[in-house]
Amino acid sequence: MSHNIPLTELGSYTRQYLEYLEIERGRSLKTIENYGHYLASFLMASGAKDPKDITDEMIRSFRLWLNRQEAGIREGRRETLKKKTQNYYLIALRSFLKYLRKRGVESYAPERIELAKVSERTIDLLTTQDLQRLLAAPDGDSLKALRDKAILELFFSTGLRLSELCSLSRDIDLGRDEISVRGKGEKVRVVFLSDEAKKAIAAYLKNRKDMDDALFVQDSKRTREDGSIRLTPRSVERMVKHYAAKAGIMDKVTPHILRHSFATDLLYNGADIRSVQMMLGHSNISTTQIYTHVTDSELRNVHKKFHGKGR
Repeated sequence: MSHNIPLTELGSYTRQYLEYLEIERGRSLKTIENYGHYLASFLMASGAKDPKDITDEMIRSFRLWLNRQEAGIREGRRETLKKKTQNYYLIALRSFLKYLRKRGVESYAPERIELAKVSERTIDLLTTQDLQRLLAAPDGDSLKALRDKAILELFFSTGLRLSELCSLSRDIDLGRDEISVRGKGEKVRVVFLSDEAKKAIAAYLKNRKDMDDALFVQDSKRTREDGSIRLTPRSVERMVKHYAAKAGIMDKVTPHILRHSFATDLLYNGADIRSVQMMLGHSNISTTQIYTHVTDSELRNVHKKFHGKGR
């Protein structure tokens, strides 16, 4: 995997760190690719060649460099990297410096790197009515309609990430209410199937004629490089967008928004946050806590609407 990392002592440590992420930490190839890009950008922008070269001034210059990088042009206006994206670079650099410290290599103290302040994250959600219309949008008994119905029901039943859903095998036991999935960092967790999801998957599999191992396959016989006809993440994104438009939903709808809907539905109905964290596969509960802000806001609206009306 090439990242344009220079042939310097610091570059050598960077390559070793990326190998460490893959072998020792079990990070996904996508994560390693991203970290390689972030660190290569730092080495290129800073010109640092030795671990001892990194200074306060070098970090400050790198942050200025990040702040001036263009992310693209939208509607005729140039856009720079968002603060959240800039933080990805800084997180990777901080993690790399911690690795150097662990190996006893003298370099810059990772805790001196502060992340940029970002505005509180907002979550896009579907209303209950929009969600019901979306789930009902695939109609008919064609194989494609049955497949798409199964995908939408499975997303809402389990809160799976897009990559997790696309990697599922058809060898699942629908007699049980749960399946095991391998998520980020190769961590395995259990997710649970609703009656609607089980029914939709069973109807789809009953009508499948191919012998492919994938749970969800292309509606045509197009094969991928590995010879599989497994459905791609991009195809699923397009499918969800199609049914959102068909259901008359004006807001943006993505597989990740269905994951948000899964989490908030549980919290609205009384689930504790630790359980939701485990079902989503979040390694840190702070990631899950973003959903409590949404439900707190909803509870506030309920209180305002219904409390003290008889006084």
